[in-house]
Formats: sequence, C-alpha cells, structure tokens
Amino acid sequence: MVIPLPLEWRRITGVGRGLTKSIGKIAKKKKKAGRKIGLIIDGPNILRKEFGVNMEHIAEILNDIGDIRIAKVILNQYASQGLIEAISNQGFEVIVVAGDTDVMMGIVAMEIIYNDNINTVALATRDADFLPIINKAKEYGKETIIIGMDPGFSTALQNAADYVIKMGGEVNEEE
Repeated sequence: MVIPLPLEWRRITGVGRGLTKSIGKIAKKKKKAGRKIGLIIDGPNILRKEFGVNMEHIAEILNDIGDIRIAKVILNQYASQGLIEAISNQGFEVIVVAGDTDVMMGIVAMEIIYNDNINTVALATRDADFLPIINKAKEYGKETIIIGMDPGFSTALQNAADYVIKMGGEVNEEE
C-alpha cells in the first residue's frame, strides 16, 4: 500500500539530517509509470560547438515523455576533462573509448535493448550507422526515439524511429 505524502513536504528544502529533505525530493520526483527510457548520446556526433546542444534540454524533453533510467554519453579519447566533468555533473554516465565510438554505442545499445526494465530506447546521434540498433530495438518490442539535428541528420534513422526529436531549427507540426 502506498501512503501519499503530505503536500507541504514538497516545499521542504532541508531540515534535520537529510531525512525530510529526501522525503521531499521523493514526493516531488514522482513520475508517470509509463515509459522507462534508456538514453545513449553519441558524444562526438552530437556534442559539437557548432550545434550548441545543451544536454539539459535533451533530458528535459525526455523527462516530459517518461522516466530516464539509463543515461550514458559515449566520448572518444579527444574529449576534454572539462567536458567529461560537465557531463558527469549533469547526472550522465560517461564512457570514454579509444578511437571510434560506434562499437561502444552498439554494445551499450544492446545492453539497453536486452534490459527488461527499459521499454524505450533513445539515441542521440545523426549517424545512419545506428539504423540496425533502431530496428533491433523495435524487434524486441521497445519504443524508439531518435534525437538529432541538421545538417547530416540521417533520414533513414528518422523514418525508422517511432519518435524523432530535432534539436535546433523550427518545429514542423506535420512531422
């Protein structure tokens, strides 16, 4: 049996030894039980200065859709320590690989696809190389979300995914 927490607990900012603070956060954090999202971000492809992508915006959009349970950013060895720290401070798990990030993206994506606690796979990439991941996720009954931006946002990815989130630019209601 779930006992609802009093509304006034949601306004508590910190009293005692952290117990009431935690209870307040739990009450505020309660979300819809629908989508449980596993998010993978292709760092070198998405986190470029020319795109000006703010990872908080990606998280906010996905939090409106469901509950992000897994959030991983794959980076290559050229990522600066400042970038790694900033990503980590936003609550994302950072994975740094030597060389190309595509193989690690595939491995992490398959882990998410086989995870029974996740029902939605979200990929932030523009690269058509990840089309098989979208198809495999759908084969296993997962909803798919692709996040990207132009130029170079793969049309094949956009057509294969259940949902497409285009960052930047103008919103087209028909898509």
